[in-house]
Amino acid sequence: MTTDDSFPWPWQHDFPPFYTLQPNADTRRKQEEAWCTLILSYCKHYKTHQLDVAEISAGPLFNNKSIQRKLATEHIVGILNVLSKKGHVEWLDTNKKSCIIMWRTPEEWGKLIYDWAKSFGLMNTVCTLYELTNGEDSAGQEFHGIENWLLVRALKTLQSSGKAELISLGEANDGVKFF
Repeated sequence: MTTDDSFPWPWQHDFPPFYTLQPNADTRRKQEEAWCTLILSYCKHYKTHQLDVAEISAGPLFNNKSIQRKLATEHIVGILNVLSKKGHVEWLDTNKKSCIIMWRTPEEWGKLIYDWAKSFGLMNTVCTLYELTNGEDSAGQEFHGIENWLLVRALKTLQSSGKAELISLGEANDGVKFF
């Protein structure tokens, strides 16, 4: 993952105890929550959807060279497991070496897309998936440019709640109808 200096690091990132698992259960819960927030913000900022644990552990997210602190790999996996329970992470292997990360859950993306479709008067209208992610009408929306696999997952949450129906119009022209 390439990074730049534009990410706004929270104060905890420069706080040495942040990198050590805290023994007090309440403090540890707050620490895990802060790490979860940081990871999701970081991935959102860099529009990252896949993490390799070894690679990310060496990068600036978990390795703050300015204070010479690094979060242990087992703690990184533990925090990613917390995010998994919240629906933000899916492990790609049983050894938990790489994962898909979603800074918004598919349900959250679905709600965002549905609210946009309602506001644009797209009820009972078929839109191609390409139009949703690359069209002029969605420019400036958070979901503009979203990866297709995540878009389909988001739309499936709408389909399961009766708010949309996925339509296959041929491989390159799949669409969705909003209700």
